[in-house]
Amino acid sequence: MTFACETMPRAIPAQMAASFTALIPTLETERLTLRAPTPADFSLYADIMCGPRSDGMGGPYSREDAWWDFAQMASGWVLHGHGGWAVTTKNKALIGFALIGFEPGDQEPELGYLFAKSAEGNGYATEAAGAVKAYAFNDLRLPTLVSYITIGNARSERVAERLGATKQGTLTYGDDTPVSVFRHPNPNEVR
Repeated sequence: MTFACETMPRAIPAQMAASFTALIPTLETERLTLRAPTPADFSLYADIMCGPRSDGMGGPYSREDAWWDFAQMASGWVLHGHGGWAVTTKNKALIGFALIGFEPGDQEPELGYLFAKSAEGNGYATEAAGAVKAYAFNDLRLPTLVSYITIGNARSERVAERLGATKQGTLTYGDDTPVSVFRHPNPNEVR
């Protein structure tokens, strides 16, 4: 089932959406482009969040709940000045999402990443999250950044560790799920 809200806007709403989207920075890495999310990207987001890949993220979600989560990721830009990006390869194939999130229960901004199974094993999550981390500290000048990772999600833990994050304890998250808190070092912090 596809919701009507998943369709791209037309006419004046399309122009307004394009104006807002243009304000979201595009991040480029050697192999990836991180760009503003659009309704057309929701299909992959729903595939991830409504299936077994969402196990470590409170899922699987219903398609409706996945939409609300997607909308929250996108609206973070308006509410906090940071949010989510759709991650594509240089040939424009959508492979996942990366974000600086700030949801209820978060104690500080979170570096998050979620990718399609087909993107696994290529270092894309580390590459995209590294670009987001650099943007968070160097452009936004955020003082702190963490990744909240469901205990036992070894793949996400390895990505955080590759980015230099260290485990700083646990936190009980929204639905009473305990998560590990991985703290990313701030390169701008005077030691």
